[in-house]
Amino acid sequence: MSFFDTHAHIYDRKYETAETRVEDILSRSAASGVTRILIPGDSKESSMAAVELAGAFNGKCGMELFCSVGVHPHEAKTYSDDVEKYLRDSIDRREELRIRAIGEIGLDYYYDLSERNVQREVFEKQLLMAYEFDIPFILHERDATGDCLEILRSFYKGGKLRKEPGVCHCCSCSPEASQELIKMGFYIGFDGPLTFKNNKKTPEVLKITPLDRMVIETDSPYLTPEPNRGSINEPCHVAFICAKLAEIKGITLEEAARITYDNGSRLYGLS
Repeated sequence: MSFFDTHAHIYDRKYETAETRVEDILSRSAASGVTRILIPGDSKESSMAAVELAGAFNGKCGMELFCSVGVHPHEAKTYSDDVEKYLRDSIDRREELRIRAIGEIGLDYYYDLSERNVQREVFEKQLLMAYEFDIPFILHERDATGDCLEILRSFYKGGKLRKEPGVCHCCSCSPEASQELIKMGFYIGFDGPLTFKNNKKTPEVLKITPLDRMVIETDSPYLTPEPNRGSINEPCHVAFICAKLAEIKGITLEEAARITYDNGSRLYGLS
């Protein structure tokens, strides 16, 4: 039984202690059954770190590592011609650099760390880039469902989304909004909040998500699932998310692991 953690920031500064070195993270991941990890970027700097790790540590502990490059809505204010050139040059070399997506990109009105009009502009630029390069994107959306859907509907109706555009990472949308994303071809990413006892919305989203549209992710080092909530998250915890997903969908853990592994592989062109 193998797991694919489709979203883990293993370059994060929370991992700078000796106990959380990348080698140790990968070793614990392998021991828990993880065999593939995608490391997402959220700024030029973190994208460079993701690319570096995917190249340097691929194959260690039997792990396949992949990455993405992109600018998160928090970092939209840092977007520039230089950043765009970096993204384009990197995506041009995506096979060599093990890049499988643009992201994470989108809108975040919860923190508003970049002005909303800037977030929308940068989101649209990267959506166009994803379409131009025919590469999936990782969607981040928080407290911005209306504007996010409006932009995506425009791209969808204009024929500027791929058949399978990407994944709604750590989906926090309503079941209705999630259903609309699924109809556009999106996958839905399920993280630690699926296991939280006070979270009613995410299980409802999972219930309406088809088996062939669900992927699992830790968003490490954040959103640690039960029963380890409160500690630093790692890809080795993805099995807890998969177990909860299996319980809600009424399938075995083995089936859930296989289905989500195959879905993640198909999404990122690894089948």
